[in-house]
Amino acid sequence: MTTPSNWRIASLAAFVIALDQFTKLLVLNFLGPTENKVIIEGFFRFVHWGNTGAAWSLFSGNNAKLAIVAGIALVVLFFTRHHFDLHTVGGQVSLGLIFGGIIGNLIDRLRVGHVVDFIYFYVARRDGGEAGFPAFNVADSAICAGVGLLFLFSWRDDSAKAHPAQPKS
Repeated sequence: MTTPSNWRIASLAAFVIALDQFTKLLVLNFLGPTENKVIIEGFFRFVHWGNTGAAWSLFSGNNAKLAIVAGIALVVLFFTRHHFDLHTVGGQVSLGLIFGGIIGNLIDRLRVGHVVDFIYFYVARRDGGEAGFPAFNVADSAICAGVGLLFLFSWRDDSAKAHPAQPKS
């Protein structure tokens, strides 16, 4: 792992991991379990929720199995990273975000037994309830952004290959 592209990927992944773990440490130290802090009434608050499942708490209660899946995903992604466009900054950013996000959540699974989710957007309903987007964290955001960028760059590259530039006459 000595090429500049690999160093960029590793550096961004390390930044994501540090930011993710720092924010989760703040939550663990300043919000009790299931406690919340309203930031924008009726729209946004910080919460302290543990997630032993995957995205949106799917497969809840399977923390150990999901930790194994995350470990396997890291190994597979590491050994297949050359299949992605590592010659562009966009490809490097994509992989750095994904690696950092996976590792950030894996650290939680191994250290505290669940992923710490704390960012919660919701809309207050007239009946006093709320409709909310599932709580998430910095690592989740990094994974989603990285995967989104990979799709965007792959789509752009496929589109360019399908419609090559015509020479000007």
